[in-house]
Amino acid sequence: MNAETDQFILYLATERGLSDNYQLSTRASLELFAKWAADQKRAAEWAEVTPEAIGDFLGWRKKGGAAAATIKLHAVALRILFRFLVQRKILERDPTEFLGVPKVERYLPDTLSEPEVARLIHAAGGKTPLEIRDRAIVELLYASGLRVSELCGARLENLDLEQGFIRVIGKGNKQRLVPVGSGARQALQRYLQAGRPELVGKKTGGEIFLSVRGRKLTNQRIWQLLGELARRAGLSKDVHPHMLRHSFATHLLQGGADLRIIQEMLGHADISTTQVYTHVDTRGLHKAHRQFHPRAKK
Repeated sequence: MNAETDQFILYLATERGLSDNYQLSTRASLELFAKWAADQKRAAEWAEVTPEAIGDFLGWRKKGGAAAATIKLHAVALRILFRFLVQRKILERDPTEFLGVPKVERYLPDTLSEPEVARLIHAAGGKTPLEIRDRAIVELLYASGLRVSELCGARLENLDLEQGFIRVIGKGNKQRLVPVGSGARQALQRYLQAGRPELVGKKTGGEIFLSVRGRKLTNQRIWQLLGELARRAGLSKDVHPHMLRHSFATHLLQGGADLRIIQEMLGHADISTTQVYTHVDTRGLHKAHRQFHPRAKK
């Protein structure tokens, strides 16, 4: 099974342009199934896998306490693998053809209020080059709703402060233009003038945001940075990059933005992914109704 798995993962990386994390997660699911199938003597190669074996594997994971989301990842990994093998004529049949994917309960994303975002931005300061950089990072994450990987990979040639846009490369290597608001534009202008030049080193590339050594910032460093700023701001929430992305979308919706526009700015391929924010907004509507309607508390 290993050779075909390797071929499939290479396809995900080169032809589909999917992230390293997605590749690792998919490989882990496939390798776990392969080990289970071998241990149970159910299959030694992918051509021997039956629908019953897949069902038994997913049932085994469920009995073992795996979450519905994890089981769904396994099911999806197997389904796209077999579709790939059939399309490439490596296999004649797809044992996942009638495989159902477990439904996963969708949790409402945590967000920051507008005053909390302001406190986070203020906590970044703005005197030293690193403080100027940190403020620009928070401003851009909130103003444009970027994923952390998009922020770290953002390049100078893709930033147009005059027009107020940034071009980012999202999931599946897809590019999109995202507006940059005036607050973020000002913070970025100051960083490019008084922050970034002080961080440039011999091996500096074209990335906008640089580490203290002049290198590209990592996703992990952005997570650490936001945690530090949240503590400095006195916020009790576990602030992370995706929370600012959630806040960006939620505040846009509350301000009256169309859901399709928000979908475009977030880079969601499916509108159903964006619709979670309508539930967040509904939660706020209920709160306002209870607070202000004369008969809501009766």
